[in-house]
Amino acid sequence: MKNDFLKQLLHIALPIAIQSLITSSLNMVDTIMIGRLGDSEIAAVGICNQVYFLFMLLIFGGYSGASIFLSQYFGVKDIKNIRRVLGIMMTFGCAVAVLFTIGSLGFTKGIIGLFSTDKEVLGFGVSYLSILSICYLASALSFAFSFSSRSIRMTKIPMYVSAVALSINTILNFMLIYGKFGMPMLGVRGAAIATVIARILELVFIVIIIYRMDDHPLKAKFSELRDYDFKYFLNIAKTAVPVLLNEGTWALGMVVYFIAYGKLGKEAIASVQIANTIMNFFTVVFMALSNSASVMIGNMIGANKFDIAIDYSRRFLIMSAKWAIGIAVGLYASSRLILSFFKISQITYDNARSILIVMAIFMLPKMFNWVMVVGVLRSGGDTRFTLILDLAGVWLVGVPLAFLGAFMGLPIYYVVALSYFEEFLKMFVSIPRYRSKKWINNLIET
Repeated sequence: MKNDFLKQLLHIALPIAIQSLITSSLNMVDTIMIGRLGDSEIAAVGICNQVYFLFMLLIFGGYSGASIFLSQYFGVKDIKNIRRVLGIMMTFGCAVAVLFTIGSLGFTKGIIGLFSTDKEVLGFGVSYLSILSICYLASALSFAFSFSSRSIRMTKIPMYVSAVALSINTILNFMLIYGKFGMPMLGVRGAAIATVIARILELVFIVIIIYRMDDHPLKAKFSELRDYDFKYFLNIAKTAVPVLLNEGTWALGMVVYFIAYGKLGKEAIASVQIANTIMNFFTVVFMALSNSASVMIGNMIGANKFDIAIDYSRRFLIMSAKWAIGIAVGLYASSRLILSFFKISQITYDNARSILIVMAIFMLPKMFNWVMVVGVLRSGGDTRFTLILDLAGVWLVGVPLAFLGAFMGLPIYYVVALSYFEEFLKMFVSIPRYRSKKWINNLIET
């Protein structure tokens, strides 16, 4: 069984890890490029990325809830219902994209003003967000195909598409930010234009690849995507809505954290943006682990192989703890070297280094919780519990402590540390829930 577990893990996790590594690496390069423009520019882009982050987490929440069904349907090879769920995901994604596009275009200055009152940051942020909002719809649709592909164990397509699209984004960033190869020098506006082009191409690429393949489970006709009634939709929503609320309220909490950080100045925002970008590079393995756990455990639950599902979950949790300790050491040891590539002020450098140390200290509980919530508990449909868990952690512990630190004028790295205390609550509460086995539910039995 051990060999079978590792074989499945590598098949699913390796492409996801490679895709995430490429994404994080190129995002870091992009951040370095923007950082060379100045602290105001990187702070502005960091603020706009919080809006896009909230959008993507809402999408992720809805898709994650629906993907529980995708994984379980794939466990019994039910292609018809896989395509129905994909149709629900795409409808939801388009609705969210339209709302965010209208909001970002209509209230650009007000949104940026929530985070910073600095005139330079406000000006750069308005320029960037007004352009970035154009790509929401393309992002929602391409992510629906990408997320669904992972849920049915076809992880290579999103990996290749993401690699190409992000490479194009990085090249265009270099050309449009600095005015290279005959292109105009557009600064942060150039970075936004590059992102929009890359996201649109990402959608075009993944649609072409899927629809040129024979008998691909996601190669659905429009009629197949719409082949569900209200009762079927409610059945999916019953499980998906708590996940959507979970991710939405959690993401909103992360955005509120950023508002607290903004009260300490643009250097604080810039340092957090840089630290988050670096942190994402070091946590790609946990993205792969959580996605793999969700698929593999969900498949076993859908096939009523509960003993195997429990064994898989135990392996994933142990693996997450071991990897977290090793990666934390690597993050701490390499932080100075990585930050040396950023052309930033000394205060931003010092703050970013201290934040990275905080992130290394909290690596174990944070990554363990990630795999527990996203990979294990949700795979069995225990979405109401995870909703309550995240709500309590973020809004009863993290947000109050972060604002307390900000109003006290503490250094930014202390405020970040205070916000991370939510992870201890979530860890201590989720373990008993896991041991109770109440999280295991076959959602597709009729």
